[in-house]
Amino acid sequence: MRVTVHLAVLKAPCGIVWVIEEQDRVGWAYGTLPGHPESGEESFLLERLPDGRAKVTITVFSRPGSLLTRLGGPLVTLTQRLFLRLYARALDLYAKPADDKDQMM
Repeated sequence: MRVTVHLAVLKAPCGIVWVIEEQDRVGWAYGTLPGHPESGEESFLLERLPDGRAKVTITVFSRPGSLLTRLGGPLVTLTQRLFLRLYARALDLYAKPADDKDQMM
């Protein structure tokens, strides 16, 4: 499957690299495609631990894929960290019981 994320005028085409769907583990990874400002992959894995708790692992590796991201240097790294925090926050909100979600809104 191919997806394109749009951020303002920036387009980031990606392709799903793998998907895992097991009893206590689900996840996926996507890799960048030509035209993406970065070159790399991100994976998202959700596991149910033996004690019933959930564990989320997000793995990212990338390098600049365009002149724009090479020139962006530290700003690009900060943007990637911001997105990782947003991913983690969204997963945390999604994983909370319904009662907790209602109280947060």
